[in-house]
Amino acid sequence: MASYSVVIAERAEKDIAAIPSRHDRERIDRRIAALAHDPRPPGSKKLKGSISRYRIRQGDYRILYSIEDAIRVVAIVHVGHRKDVYRRRSRA
Repeated sequence: MASYSVVIAERAEKDIAAIPSRHDRERIDRRIAALAHDPRPPGSKKLKGSISRYRIRQGDYRILYSIEDAIRVVAIVHVGHRKDVYRRRSRA
């Protein structure tokens, strides 16, 4: 299987940097890197109401991402704790 490019949105980079545990950040980084080889690994779930958005668990955190198969890109859009990663934020 050919590799995908992984692009991390600025918002997702800030989300990862805000995670207090270095160990959790490293595990999330490894999980994101693995998406380049398999963007739909076991345990990934497609989000309802979306054409190309998925989520994957990493401990208590969720990684939300989209897949563009035509151009072979995985875009990480949001990373957060499972209790509030799905809440809508007011965008200013």
